[in-house]
Amino acid sequence: MPGLTTKSFNLPDEHRTPERTAVDVVHLGTQHVARLTFQPGWHWSEHVAPLAATTSCQLRHVGAVQSGRLHVVHADGGEADVSVGDAYVFEPGHDAWVVGDDPVVVLEFESAAAYGRSPTAGIDVRGVSESD
Repeated sequence: MPGLTTKSFNLPDEHRTPERTAVDVVHLGTQHVARLTFQPGWHWSEHVAPLAATTSCQLRHVGAVQSGRLHVVHADGGEADVSVGDAYVFEPGHDAWVVGDDPVVVLEFESAAAYGRSPTAGIDVRGVSESD
C-alpha cells in the first residue's frame, strides 16, 4: 500500500441514496470515509428505520459536522444538538433528525461501510446505486 492515499468525494467509490439522504463513500485502503447529506425534513426513524429494520440506529457513528444542525436522542435518555464544527460519537441505540431548513452534511469515519445498506442483504434494497 502506498504511503499516501487521497480520493475526492466528487468521485466517490460508492454512492447510496436512502430517502432524503446522499451517502458518498471513498475507500482509502482498509479505511472508509463517508460524506452524508441529510435533507431538511429527514428523520432517521422515518426515512432509514424501514431499511435498517430496527427501531433505532444500531451503528456507532464517529464524525464531524460540516453544515446544518442535527438533533440526536439516545435510548439512555441523552440528547444533543450538533452543528458546524462539532465532532461527535453516537453509540448504537439512537434516533436523529435535521433541525431547520438547511441540509446537514457530516463526515463519518466509522459507519461509512454500512450506513444506508440493508443489514441482511449487504446492499441497500431501496434504489441505491453503488460502484466499486
